[in-house]
Amino acid sequence: MIGWLVLNGVILIVSYLLGATPSGYWIGSRFYGLDIREAGSGSTGATNVLRTLGKLPAFAVLVIDIAKGALAIALVRYIYSLVFAQNLTIAAGIPDLGIAKEWMVTLAGLMAVIGHTKSVWIGFKGGKSVASTLGILLVMSWVVGLGTLSVFIVLLATSRIVSLSSIIGAVAVSGLMFLTVQPLPYKIFAIAAGIYVIWCHRSNIQRLLAGQEPRIGQKLSTEA
Repeated sequence: MIGWLVLNGVILIVSYLLGATPSGYWIGSRFYGLDIREAGSGSTGATNVLRTLGKLPAFAVLVIDIAKGALAIALVRYIYSLVFAQNLTIAAGIPDLGIAKEWMVTLAGLMAVIGHTKSVWIGFKGGKSVASTLGILLVMSWVVGLGTLSVFIVLLATSRIVSLSSIIGAVAVSGLMFLTVQPLPYKIFAIAAGIYVIWCHRSNIQRLLAGQEPRIGQKLSTEA
């Protein structure tokens, strides 16, 4: 049991550290001499990078943030494919390896989401976990991931407001999990991560209600 707990503890720590990789901050400070936390909305995510630094760095941040979420889930699946991990799981009294892996995928995903918003490398600040959550979903269930991305793209094309598209996507992901009959742990991830992403957008929601949320290409009239 102790060996199994240690193994999974290490997996969760690595998942958090992957999520905590502050790509927006590092690109801004290394290549542009700018602390992205002190510009625009203060978020280290791709949207604020786009608003303050431009398309190329924003694209780089987007790709990295999606990749780090995907890697966190791929890590769990790889480790649980190894014989020693399977033996530790069985020795811990857990006969169903599939269920154990699904729960660890969920926990690792949540750790990566939290890591993105509360990065240990930059004073526990970060982005809003939209891109990282997409990466997690694409590996967790590509059908749900692509469905969520489709909802985001449609809303973005019609509204041109990233935050609104992200919020609607965060709501849609739970429905997609249930519609595609995903395992219970994945449904729990969708609900928990969706609520967390929406909570991270609370300042955006205030601006949306006030009609002050900027569209793509616009600057924030009042930084928050």
